[in-house]
Amino acid sequence: MTAPAVPATLDRDGLDALVAALVTQGRTVIGPTVRDGAIVLAELTSADALPYGWGVELDAGRYRLVAREDGAAFAHSAGPQSWKSYLHPPRERLWSADRTAEGDISFIPQEPEVPAYAFLGVRPCDLRAIAIQDHVLTGGPHADDGYGRRRRKALLIVAECTEPGATCFCVSTGGGPAADPGYDLALTEIVDDDGHRFLVRVGSAEGAELLDGVPHGIADPVTQEAAVTAVDAARDRMGRALPPVDLRTLMGASLDAERWDDVAARCLTCGNCTMVCPTCFCTTTEEVTDLTGDHTERWQRWDSCFDLDFSYLHGGPVRSSARSRYRQWLTHKLSTWHDQFGTTGCVGCGRCITWCPAGIDITEEVAALDAERTLHAAPGGETE
Repeated sequence: MTAPAVPATLDRDGLDALVAALVTQGRTVIGPTVRDGAIVLAELTSADALPYGWGVELDAGRYRLVAREDGAAFAHSAGPQSWKSYLHPPRERLWSADRTAEGDISFIPQEPEVPAYAFLGVRPCDLRAIAIQDHVLTGGPHADDGYGRRRRKALLIVAECTEPGATCFCVSTGGGPAADPGYDLALTEIVDDDGHRFLVRVGSAEGAELLDGVPHGIADPVTQEAAVTAVDAARDRMGRALPPVDLRTLMGASLDAERWDDVAARCLTCGNCTMVCPTCFCTTTEEVTDLTGDHTERWQRWDSCFDLDFSYLHGGPVRSSARSRYRQWLTHKLSTWHDQFGTTGCVGCGRCITWCPAGIDITEEVAALDAERTLHAAPGGETE
């Protein structure tokens, strides 16, 4: 049997069979599950661990699980983690070195066997984020070899968004609740009078082979229309939006805006926004030695532009104020990222809003910068 060219369907048993097939292949299946009052990413051995019947209630600085009556598995917005945690882990050993009794030094590069991941339930915003990190971490002359090894072995199964949250704004960043190319399989969950099922689209030969090995049906026109309708409706229900202006120009013209003082008064410079962001990629390195001094290891770990030492040069940090560090993050994310990598650095997932302990809203800050620029540009308005 060959996977159909037209969309297929899976029921809940079929989804469980899909996970079982991935496990049988030796893949490490990562997907959403409920733990510690949140929907988090974890290793799955069965589709039964998916968050059936759970949704989320989001706002700036607020996240709550809410029960759903329809039993849907993917009717929730992005949680505190992204797939970055697996492809670009928070801490990774790069190499180690040992000094022999004769004083010689031997270096041992760290090239561990990486898991063959299968990511189940990737949101379209996170699919875009993975594509952005692919470009950042493997697209230039100084590629991250560890990221590349993990990424090449990863299989992506997208769950299209039908329930955007109050902090979602992917449409205004050029994305949307529908999956862009780059997936192996794309699921659209449908729960209606005709039952609970998943429309499945194939995006790669590997995805087709996987689908071919599990029980599935051919999607009828009603199911296909229901899937399209659900995703289109989600596009119109985004909880937030960036202002419809040229963000590169806006950020470049706002370096001296008064609004930076306002947000700096609220920002804790804790770096939560960069930790939960699916595209932030900054790292630092540290050397760790044993007590003898004969063994040392170099580790790469996540860093944040909100860290005071991130911009440290001889004599002190370049960006010593909260104002300068928040401005660096937001300006890079929405403007100078284009100069470096040719794309925006924001996919509109809303995590930075939800998981900011001070409830700072990136869409609100950009709108305020736009309003300030418009005021200064108006005839008779304030001048810079």
